[in-house]
Amino acid sequence: MPTSLKSTTRLHNGVEMPWFGLGVYKVKEGSEVIESVKAAIKNGYRSIDTAAIYENEEGVGQAIRESGVPREELFITSKVWNSDQGYESTLQAYETSLKKLGLEYLDLYLIHWPGKDKYKETWKALEKLYKEGRVRAIGVSNFHIHHLEELLKEAEIKPMVNQVEYHPHLQQKELLAFCQKEGIQLEAWSPLKQGQLLQDSTLTEIAEKYGKTTAQVILRWDLQTKVVTIPKSIKEQRIIENADIFDFELSQEDMEKIAGLNKDERVGPNPDEFMVGFEE
Repeated sequence: MPTSLKSTTRLHNGVEMPWFGLGVYKVKEGSEVIESVKAAIKNGYRSIDTAAIYENEEGVGQAIRESGVPREELFITSKVWNSDQGYESTLQAYETSLKKLGLEYLDLYLIHWPGKDKYKETWKALEKLYKEGRVRAIGVSNFHIHHLEELLKEAEIKPMVNQVEYHPHLQQKELLAFCQKEGIQLEAWSPLKQGQLLQDSTLTEIAEKYGKTTAQVILRWDLQTKVVTIPKSIKEQRIIENADIFDFELSQEDMEKIAGLNKDERVGPNPDEFMVGFEE
């Protein structure tokens, strides 16, 4: 079980990925993203998750440079956006992201959404980048089981990560089991359901029992279900608080109580229906 912010899971290609990181979705470019990333790194975070569509890669890159932490100690993720899917356009999108970040390589590059029919071409581009040593690990985001099955039919390299919406109201148990069977690490975005879970009475009750916040209980639950998690915050105090989850363990009984909260309820779009930025 992870014991600190530096604890890692070993991806199927041997790369070590931190169990816990900072997500920067909807964090504004400029001082807001720079300060939140610097605060995270200063307080021990080593994994930062951004994406082309977040439009804050430049700020993330600046924060990395100003953090004083050597690049090789950090784990940086970005994602190719829907309108850039396809072989050549993905290779170009990767160069653009690297340039904005001011980095020579990424630790993890993901296909942001499956869309309809371009993700296999896009995956070939990711495989090329990986084989050339331009990126340390490659993966997907928001892929259902059927998308993964389709991809695996033709992929030379199996995705190392699948980053999906995952929280107590959307537990995706079949997807988690499938990914574990295939050696694909599941990663949670929106682990707190954009704050909607913080008032849940079952979770607040469990939190009181451990002397922890509701957010800390949810994030601990992620780790105990063997899911990497990347909560977002722009406040340093919250960034520190979110990560204070390595000094307790949820009991089996409490894990079962949380398992009982599943509603298959999303806060984001269903990947089968989400086509924004894709050519129809």
